[in-house]
Parts: sequence; C-alpha cells; structure tokens
Amino acid sequence: MNEEQRNQEQQPQEQEMRELLRIRRDKLEALRAAGEDPFTITKYPVDSRAAAIKEQFAYLEPEQETDTTVRLGGRLMSKRVMGKASFADLRDSSGDIQLYIRRDNVGDEAYAAFKKFDIGDVVGVEGKVFRTKMGEISVKADQIQLLSKSLLPLPEKFHGLKDMDLRYRQRYVDLIVNPEVKDTFIKRSRILREIRDYLDEKGFLEVDTPILLPLEIGASARPFVTHHNTLDMDMYLRIETELALKRLIVGGFDRVYEVGRIFRNEGMDTKHNPEFTTIELYQAFTDYKGMMDLVEELYKRLAQNVCGSLTIPYMGKTIDMSRWERMTMAEAVKKYSGCDYYDWKTDEDARAAAKEKGVEIPSNATKGAVLVEFFDAFVEENLIQPTFIYDYPVENSPLAKRKPEDPAFTERFEYFINAMEFGNAFSELNDPIDQKARFEGQVAARKAANPKDTCQVDYDYITALEYGLPPTGGLGFGLDRLVMLLTDSSSIRDVLLFPTMKPID
Repeated sequence: MNEEQRNQEQQPQEQEMRELLRIRRDKLEALRAAGEDPFTITKYPVDSRAAAIKEQFAYLEPEQETDTTVRLGGRLMSKRVMGKASFADLRDSSGDIQLYIRRDNVGDEAYAAFKKFDIGDVVGVEGKVFRTKMGEISVKADQIQLLSKSLLPLPEKFHGLKDMDLRYRQRYVDLIVNPEVKDTFIKRSRILREIRDYLDEKGFLEVDTPILLPLEIGASARPFVTHHNTLDMDMYLRIETELALKRLIVGGFDRVYEVGRIFRNEGMDTKHNPEFTTIELYQAFTDYKGMMDLVEELYKRLAQNVCGSLTIPYMGKTIDMSRWERMTMAEAVKKYSGCDYYDWKTDEDARAAAKEKGVEIPSNATKGAVLVEFFDAFVEENLIQPTFIYDYPVENSPLAKRKPEDPAFTERFEYFINAMEFGNAFSELNDPIDQKARFEGQVAARKAANPKDTCQVDYDYITALEYGLPPTGGLGFGLDRLVMLLTDSSSIRDVLLFPTMKPID
C-alpha cells in the first residue's frame, strides 16, 4: 500500500473519530447547561466490588432475587438498550458485573439520561443483587448516576488495543480494555510482598539509600547525569545500591536489603529498560554458598505461593523450580564447549583455543577473560532449568573475594533460567588494599579508553572497608525479570507499568 492509498484509507477513519469526539463533547456541554456537570461530583458511597458480589451470591438460582442492596462504582463497558429495560456491563477494580436498568425502577428522567451514557463513562449504581433467567449474577439498578464523562472512545470491543507500542504508551487504556494486564501487575505486587515477608522472617532489615550520588564510580554501567543547582555540581543517578548497603554492614547491621530503583544509561531491549528495580541484600558472617541456598529457598517459595506449583510455564517451556543445578564456570564451559580451562597453561594457550573455536576476543585477553567469552558463546543458551554458575574469574569480578585456594577465581555466582541471567552474588571483597587496587585499575582502564571519562574511585567506600567489613555474602537480582518469569511474560515492558518510550514527536 503506497502513501496515497494509506492516506485515503485513513481519512474516513479520522473523520469518524472527529465526529465521535464532537458528539461526546456536545453531551458534556448539554449536561453542564442543565446543571449536571459530572466533573463537579466529589465522591460516591461505593460499598461493594463486582468479584465479591459474584462470590457471595454464587448460590442464587436462575431468576432468584435478594433484598441485598449494593453500591458499585466503575466504568461502563457495554450497553444494550431495549425499550423500557436495558442491560449494561460495569467494570470495577475487581472485574465485571452485569447491570439491569428498568425505567420503572430508576424513573423516566434517570432512564433517559442513562440511554445517553457512552461506553467508557464512569458511573455509580445502587441496586439489588439477583440472578437472571440466563444464569448471570447481576445488579437490578434502583439508581444510576454519571460520575465522570469519557470524552475519548475506548478501542473497539472485539479488536481491543492490540498495538503493543500504543499499549505501553497508553497503559491506562491498556488496563481498561485488557483485564489480564492488570492481573500481571497485581501478581507483581504479590511477588514483592512475598520477597519482603521472606527476608523479614530471615531477620533482614529493609533500608533506603541515596539515589543521587556525588560521583560516577568506575563500574562498567553508564549513569544518567543531572545537576544540583544549589551545590553547583553534577550528580549521578545510582547504577546500584551495593556500596551503600555494605557500608551499613560495616556500621553494625548484620542483615540489610533494599528494593531499589536503578538507572543505567544503556541500551533497551526485551530484557533491559533504562530504569528498573533490583533487590540487593547483604548478610554478615556468611559467604556466596549461603546466598546460593537463600536464592533456591526464596525462588521455591515464590513459585509455590504465587504460581501454586514448583513447576511453572515460561515461554513454552516447563521450568522445574524444585531442582537447581550447580556448576563452576570452568565445568560449564568444558561441558558445553569441550574445552578445559585447566588445559590452558598460559594466556597464549587460551587465546589459541579461542581462535580454534571461532570465539572473538581482544588480542591481549587473559585466560580468565577467554573463559568468560567461552561461557557467553557456548554455555548460557543451554541453561534452561535453574542453574547456578559459580567461581568467576577475577578479571570480571571487581567486588568479589578471591578464592583462597585459587586466586585466579572469585567466590561469585550468577544464576540462570531459560538462558537468562537472573541474579548475581559474591562472597564480598573486604580487603581494602585489594579493593582499592581493583577500583583504581577499573578507573585507569576506562580513562585509557576515553581520556574524557569522568569516573572516579569511591575512596569513602575504601575508608569504610578500612574500619572492617566482616565476612559477608551479598546478592542482587532484578525484580522485573523475576516478574517476567512468574507471569510468563516475554518482555520487560510487559511487567513495567510505564516503560521508557521514545516520544512519538
């Protein structure tokens, strides 16, 4: 279809829409002229919800009536006018319920007003519960009142709001016309509540740490930059909550966690949004194996309590949350690529193996860096069932403690489900001298790549470590990816109420 044909097709649709908008605004003006402006109404005495009514009166037989009067508030989703009596469907926060409106019950004036209501209008209804001849629990209206006028029509009933880009941009419309979307966010809230309950039961204290930071730390993630006018200084939206939380462990809190909004000025795809939610927690006097046990216990609890089973569907696969495999990174690479890290005696041996396997690496890559590239190339795509990958090379683990028996590796793990990384944990590095050297090495590497880079070493954190951080296990995981898993959602945008979108204009 060329542009001219497209424009010809759109013109009648646009003209029809303009006419619909004009009619609705004319109705509003008529109401105002009659002294019945719905936007002046400040409250309505709602005392019931659709779902509760259906549950409470499920025992009713067809055509059985009750003397129970209920008051509901919600949005008119359909209307079927039939002379002196009409049916309508009202949707509130709990679901839909049918309304039966008779002229003899509500009066001539109210019935005439009802017939002018539009789909999408917000109404208040008072009436008695009954079951229709067709078997549907309904409310026989004694009064019906317009509470808010919808000046824009909802998407057409049978086609709905299907354009995903528009659904994300106009989430308010998406929630109105696609009730299953609301279920996702109700479940998200429940997941978060379960996590908090679990951590609270374990003796963790929930805390809040700053979002605005005075320096850009030398991590790989790029921050958003803003400016504080009074102090006349640039500030940075946090890319993690880790360093602040570990300061609290130094200060004497044994177990802390934060549900934190994180901001990273990076790419966007089905797994990444510039702002997202993480849960980070730190526990003194344990290590990364303790964090491993905690993750497994927590995820089993979430699957059972939120989904009702330890086996859950995700993207056409069945995920068994009752069984978690544990492999070192070297073991996983050997299993899926056939290459044994311990056969590489030198960095040159590792680079030669990469060349043979067709894995692209920097010309100066170390054995540890090559191992990580092999993992990305051969392993991650195979990790469908819950799997812990532990013992990461020191090259890509600047905050994790080295393994005493093999200092080339750190006590770190990540865990994967459906070939996606869900969380990251360490035995936290608490040696201030080692930590300072790693931080300074990170910053030097970034400045060598870009002399204008503004990253800095967080020397205050080094000072905190110098006071003594006890042996500590730390864990961070993304709430959004977890919600994707437990709601069988394919994109992070499906589990964010308002995902970041490029403006249309």
